[in-house]
Amino acid sequence: MVFSKYNLGVQPNIVADPQVRRNNFRYVLIDAVGVSISNVAAPFLPVFLTRMGASNFQVGLLSTMPGITGLLLAMVVGRFLQGRKNIIPWYGTSRLLVISSYAFTGIITLLFPSDNVILATLMVMALASIPQIALSIAFNVVMNAVAGPEGRYDLLSKRWAVFGFTSVVFTFFITRIINLVQFPINYGLMFLGLSFGGLISYVFSRKITIPDQEVIVAPKGQPLLENIWDTAKTILAAPRVVSFSGKRFVYLSAIFMSGPILPLYFVNVVKATDSQIGTINMLMTILMLVGYVIWPRVSARWGGRVVLLMTTAGMISYPALVAFQTDVNWIYGYAVIAGLFQSGLDLVFFDELMKTVPVRYSAIFVSVAQLMQYMSTMIAPMIGTTIADNYSLATALLVTAVIRLFGFGLFLLPEKWAEKTEALPG
Repeated sequence: MVFSKYNLGVQPNIVADPQVRRNNFRYVLIDAVGVSISNVAAPFLPVFLTRMGASNFQVGLLSTMPGITGLLLAMVVGRFLQGRKNIIPWYGTSRLLVISSYAFTGIITLLFPSDNVILATLMVMALASIPQIALSIAFNVVMNAVAGPEGRYDLLSKRWAVFGFTSVVFTFFITRIINLVQFPINYGLMFLGLSFGGLISYVFSRKITIPDQEVIVAPKGQPLLENIWDTAKTILAAPRVVSFSGKRFVYLSAIFMSGPILPLYFVNVVKATDSQIGTINMLMTILMLVGYVIWPRVSARWGGRVVLLMTTAGMISYPALVAFQTDVNWIYGYAVIAGLFQSGLDLVFFDELMKTVPVRYSAIFVSVAQLMQYMSTMIAPMIGTTIADNYSLATALLVTAVIRLFGFGLFLLPEKWAEKTEALPG
């Protein structure tokens, strides 16, 4: 598998037929409905483990385990997917396997003795981290092929708006009924019921049609180290990918660091109820819906770099403000701010990453970006919980804010690779 900087095409292998494109957009949006139904359970999972008596370390493992698995397997899975002619079946199946973890968690909660629930749940989530790697890589490749370079903001803003709206509706009902049933049965029923959204996602994601990708596999008998070296030379031939992915790594590390800290802070410091925590997530999601309307217009008028700088600057405020607050009513307001900027950050990180990825080797290059992201998911949460254990949860939140500020400073620097990389022949 020999790569060259002279054949890294930058135009995505997109669908040309208008009817197929319309169908794909519809399937992507219906897929989002199914995923969002199941993902309503995600923010409740660390809260559930905390209420079951899990330690800060165990809650941190929820964020760390995908990073460990991804760090070990991301490049292997990326090379595997690059060798598949049709990536859609792998996208749909991996999504179903990941969401099934909520069903198994519900079954465990309802049937297992309470003393074993924490360990069993962590084992399920550890296994789910394996198909999560394929899903993370395939999602970027599939969405890029469906949308094309001019349609990424449009497709993803609509998908995530549908995702957010569905999430708000289901979160509203969950927060109203979760306290009506005794703990932990209420959580078991919730996890099991919401997991059925995975079936909707599976059925419609497999209907998506994209052109076959170029199958690139290592020559038979090529030593593993030589194969890795060839891959490394390919990556170095597109330094803009490395540059952007490195900056993204720093910023996402700060976000992942705050992942387990925020629910711990809400439960242990703010003393928020399950309903109040659900309301925080719901308010954030509502403002994300607003952001999905605003940010594509900002990008169209002023460009993606303006969105990148505004959102990375705006997201600094959330952990910094929460760290000084114990009144849940103020945190509701901070969640509104975070939701607005988070939506723009999601859109611009996807768009800017796919601008840099050479489409011929999209699965491999995306796997490199995901590898760096998995590294941050592995390291950052444990650093955050360690700081919380040795100092305080508020201190840990302030550290995440400082790292976000540093990440913003990196994005503020001019992109010296842009001209060189964009000039590569297609």
